[in-house]
Amino acid sequence: MNICVFCASSQTIDRKYVDLAAEVGTELARRGHILVSGGATVSCMGAVTSAARAAGGRTIGVIPQVLVDIEVADHDSSELVVTADMRERKGVMDARSDAFLVLPGGIGTLEELFEIWTSRVLGIHDRPLVVLDPWGLYEPLRAMVGHMYDEGFTRPDVFDAISFASTVEEAFAHLESRPQPVRPSVAELGEAAG
Repeated sequence: MNICVFCASSQTIDRKYVDLAAEVGTELARRGHILVSGGATVSCMGAVTSAARAAGGRTIGVIPQVLVDIEVADHDSSELVVTADMRERKGVMDARSDAFLVLPGGIGTLEELFEIWTSRVLGIHDRPLVVLDPWGLYEPLRAMVGHMYDEGFTRPDVFDAISFASTVEEAFAHLESRPQPVRPSVAELGEAAG
C-alpha cells in the first residue's frame, strides 16, 4: 500500500516530533508499505523518508521545482517527482496514495489535511485518513470542527471520514483496516497504454 505522510518541515520544533516521524518511517517500511512524501530532506519530512529507506522501504518524493531550487530535495528517494508548483504536488501525492497519515505539523500540513478530509467527506474518495497526535497538538482543531458541527457548518459524517490515533501502532491499525488495493505492475500499465 502507498501511504502518504504529511508532516512538518520546520526546523525549530521539539526533537520528539522528528523522532516520531522516524518511528513512522521505520514502521511503514517494516510493514511492507511504500512511502509517498513531500520529497524534502528537512525536519520530519527528511526523518520519515530516511528512516523508511534505512528499514528497506521504497520512497516516492513529490516536490515542486521551487524547493528543488533551494536544495532541499530528497535526491536519494527511490523515485523523485518534480512538479511545477505546490498545487500540482498535492495532486500527484493524492493520485499516488492509497491512504493518508498526518503527523504533527504547521499550516502546510493543515492545508493538506483539510483537502484530503474535505474530499473524503464529499465522497470523492474513501481512502483511510489518520491523524497521529501523541501530544494533543490537534485537540484544539478537533474541538473547533466539533463546534462547527454543532453550529451546522459541517456534514454529520465529518468525523466518520477521519481517525485519530495517539500511537504509531494505533495509526497503522486504522490505515490497514480495509482491504489493500491491487495495483497494476509497471509492465501491465505499459501493456494497457500500448
